[in-house]
Amino acid sequence: MTDALKRLSDEGVAIWLDDLSRKRITSGNLAELIDQQHVVGVTTNPSIFQKAISAGDGYQQQLADLAARKVTVDEAIRMITTADVRDAADVLRPVFDATGGQDGRVSIEVDPRLAHNTGATVAEAKQLAWLVDRPNTLIKIPATKAGLPAITEVIGLGISVNVTLIFSLERYREVMDAYLAGLEKAKAAGLDLSLIRSVASFFVSRVDSEIDKRLDKVGTDEAKSLKGKAALANARLAYQAYEEVFSSDRWAALDKAGANKQRPLWASTGVKDPAYKDTLYVDDLVAPGTVNTMPEATLEATADHGQITGDTVRGTYDEAKADLDAIARLGISYDDVVQLLEDEGVEKFEASWNDLLKSTEAELKRLAPSEG
Repeated sequence: MTDALKRLSDEGVAIWLDDLSRKRITSGNLAELIDQQHVVGVTTNPSIFQKAISAGDGYQQQLADLAARKVTVDEAIRMITTADVRDAADVLRPVFDATGGQDGRVSIEVDPRLAHNTGATVAEAKQLAWLVDRPNTLIKIPATKAGLPAITEVIGLGISVNVTLIFSLERYREVMDAYLAGLEKAKAAGLDLSLIRSVASFFVSRVDSEIDKRLDKVGTDEAKSLKGKAALANARLAYQAYEEVFSSDRWAALDKAGANKQRPLWASTGVKDPAYKDTLYVDDLVAPGTVNTMPEATLEATADHGQITGDTVRGTYDEAKADLDAIARLGISYDDVVQLLEDEGVEKFEASWNDLLKSTEAELKRLAPSEG
């Protein structure tokens, strides 16, 4: 076991776990990861909850109680998921206090079926913040076109947000703009800006998966030499955009009022291609003021053999741009790829949510008390 996770933390990268289940909380495993593996946050998504609740560990009594009350399946899922997030937030509360609110946070996502409905997303974000009722919660809102004004509105209400499903550099700039607009609304409303936090979840591995597939179709030596380069290039240029926006005059005025920067978060950091080193999207995306949210397998791999050699992002922007330009010259459309990935991302989360609805509904029916 190396001390790679400590080195990563020392470089200014916050390590968050991309997983949650009731068993992980009640067994003490989450507390152990915080204590021993430098984990300072947790992210969840519909797929994670679908997997946890379907596995069944620790949910039977609550499901039986919900069945006895004859609640709807939607309400049941909200009660179950917010209970897990609340309990995880309590486990992470000492980290939250020790870092002045920067870390120690747990993310919970708005119903993915609302991804293209601004008003419903805002309403759901408010409801989730109220249900979990912990200051160290982040409400996840997808970076769809409809999500952007919702981000501004929710931040403007003083609710901290994790913006998810970001794939494109253009959309990322729109997300940062939406965050700043939200802070400006919050400031105008007299809210304490120092209490509002946000991260922007920039998805990594799926970019390589899609572009590598297209490079294989091109099939030339040049195309093959570019495999595995698009995701890192995209993320590194995102960090360049972050540096630019958060050194602007517009930001300076908010900074003076006590606002916090919206940190870039590297999501989807488990490699999809077994040909790549399993710590690729950790080792090669080290930069100060970032978050890396890892599935447990990636966390363990990094702890075991991660090679943390300092900042691997700043100073790479010219090379990153050259890699994306070379891919574009081969006829692979960046705009097409990132739009496809956003659409697929929303669809995948919606499919997981629908699977969760079906499996939970079946359990509620099975556990429902007989009439009479």
